[in-house]
Amino acid sequence: MARDRKPFRRRTRVTAVCAAALAIGASALAEVPASAASPPKGHDVSSHQKNVDWSGAKARGARFVYVKATESTNYRNPYFSQQYNGARTAGIIRGAYHFALPNKSSGATQAAYFVRNGGRWSADGWTLPPALDIEYNPYDSRHKCYGLSKAGMVNWIKSFSNELKQLTGRRPVIYTTTHWWNKCTGGSRAFASDHALWIARHDSADAGSLPAGWSFWTFWQYDNSGGLPGDQNLFNGSQAQLRTFARGH
Repeated sequence: MARDRKPFRRRTRVTAVCAAALAIGASALAEVPASAASPPKGHDVSSHQKNVDWSGAKARGARFVYVKATESTNYRNPYFSQQYNGARTAGIIRGAYHFALPNKSSGATQAAYFVRNGGRWSADGWTLPPALDIEYNPYDSRHKCYGLSKAGMVNWIKSFSNELKQLTGRRPVIYTTTHWWNKCTGGSRAFASDHALWIARHDSADAGSLPAGWSFWTFWQYDNSGGLPGDQNLFNGSQAQLRTFARGH
């Protein structure tokens, strides 16, 4: 994810994002519907991208963006307003994401901080559901799962999700990797039925199974560089379906 202090990430790039790369089958990356032969392109940004040229991003094909709002309970992206509001002004559907540090405070506490600092949602067709970015600990490689047990991690995510639902009316989109999810939650299936999946997969050799429970992805972060500022993403559907998803359906 586009973060403010980037952790190590494999840099192998997907050289072509096309129907062949997407249609890997339901047991892996789910097929893109026929109505989405050219799925909407998007990206995600943080303070690394600073003041984004949103009209330029729109001209280069951006149809949606996720903007980092917060991390833990002591950080707010100083460029959040320019990025979040600027995207909307340019006619790009946008949403906010929170970078979780589960070893710092409870899920409910971090969800409340997120909502107070940009993580709200409204059914206006321009606002994506708030997203939870949960991945390996970038600050301590010895405690990649933040020192939590698998059950403890599942409970942390539930706490975050429940608080967000209470405050915004939406469950969070969950951004993660298959490897992290299976290692740190034990392959929990508790979230797939009511949480959209934002899968991070940058290596074509790793285009395998989805995290336990999910049979398809909603967003795919397929590269960390490209034509749009920040990380490159696709939506698994049509532009009309993207707008419907933003409205809460």
